[in-house]
Amino acid sequence: MKHRLSLYIYLLALVGLTLNSCKSLDTSVSVPKRNLPGTFAGQYDSASVASVNWRQYFADSALVSLIDTALTHNIDLQIALQRIEIFRSNIRFAKGAMLPQAGLAVAGGVRKFGLYTMDGAGNITTEITPGQIVPTHLPDLYVGLQASWEIDIWGKLKNQRQSAVVQYLASVEGKNFVLTNLIADIAISYYELLSLDNELEITQQTIQKQKEAVEAVKTLKDAARENQLAVHQFNAQLLNTQALEREILQQIVETENRINFLLGRFPQSAPRQKESLFRQSTQTLSAGIPSQLLLNRPDIREAELQLKASQLDLQSARKSFLPSFSITGGYGFQAFKPEFLFTMPASIAYSALGNLVTPLVNRNALKAQFTTAKAIQVQAMYVYQQAILNGYTEVVNELSNINNLKEILVFKQQQADALLQSVETSTELYKSGRASYLDVLIAQQNSLQTQLDVISTNKRQRIASINVYRALGGGWK
Repeated sequence: MKHRLSLYIYLLALVGLTLNSCKSLDTSVSVPKRNLPGTFAGQYDSASVASVNWRQYFADSALVSLIDTALTHNIDLQIALQRIEIFRSNIRFAKGAMLPQAGLAVAGGVRKFGLYTMDGAGNITTEITPGQIVPTHLPDLYVGLQASWEIDIWGKLKNQRQSAVVQYLASVEGKNFVLTNLIADIAISYYELLSLDNELEITQQTIQKQKEAVEAVKTLKDAARENQLAVHQFNAQLLNTQALEREILQQIVETENRINFLLGRFPQSAPRQKESLFRQSTQTLSAGIPSQLLLNRPDIREAELQLKASQLDLQSARKSFLPSFSITGGYGFQAFKPEFLFTMPASIAYSALGNLVTPLVNRNALKAQFTTAKAIQVQAMYVYQQAILNGYTEVVNELSNINNLKEILVFKQQQADALLQSVETSTELYKSGRASYLDVLIAQQNSLQTQLDVISTNKRQRIASINVYRALGGGWK
């Protein structure tokens, strides 16, 4: 009796020592906090354009059709959906770990006892059935149920299940982030394609005018009013513009194929109308307030959920130091011959065992896991802050970009109009001998470049509005 009491005291002391050492594991972590500004660079808007559905935001039927195709066939999106399925399975696995494990066991074997052992000496004189002693080679057959259950005393398994749920929600936000970027990337490539179409049209019109200029200067040379140098200069300018045309054609092919890749299909023509580049958007680019980023941007929401999951994982790692209690048992039929296997009640066999295990030898490995989990949580905190900082910066940059591009477009359009007039003026003066052919060449080159700049500025405006929409968290709803 005293021996049993001493054993119980020893076990209680061991458990108490484990609990006391677990208390010394500090799970509180913190990093310097950065508060979000109240506005985006002094802009005060009550609503955010992120709440607008992408079909309404991109009021272009050709673009909407391309995006619809991508939502079904894009490979990155399909990969993200499978990641969601993986984390959904992890939830089921974590839930299953909290339930008893049971299964049907069918076993067969043979045992031979040494004759000069306690079992062997006893079996020589023991009858296993009336008139038959225990054989030297004893078969052993078993059919029955085996079960085990780890009782979640400290909530470790519960934390693991909650972590799996949070990681699943984070994977959904990850899919939404892929969706937001996919829609924005298709729209950007689409407007780049429209820009190239318009650049090609301007370039081809310029080529036609330059061909006429070459013929005109040849006529002047034949009339002895111009020399061969002028012919070479005009022809060289024509060849340069024709080379530019080929470069634009190649860029069109590559941009189309980039869109096709995002759509998950092989290269083919992408239907579009190049005039759409210059249509004014009907959407008001209201940015809302910075705190709305926490709700609208999927990457920030994902980082926040990953932070919650890391907190749960740290709690679970801490509870791994505590004793674990499990119950195992079995109930079935056991006999040495098949004909006796289901003879009741003689062949019935059952067992029950409770285990209380506290980690002693492997504590260094558990401490390493705890330290890793703590570092992962600190890392998740920094990732969350970085996502917020990046989101705010992106919005401010693009809002400033849009405002400046409006003014740039006005200046570029005025410059293009002035240079078109200079081309006409220099051509007339050249015909009357009051300007040199160099004046005409310079005017034509400057006019072409400025017209291309006007197209490029319109494209940059479109891309900036797309980037603002993405930066505010629009596109996935």
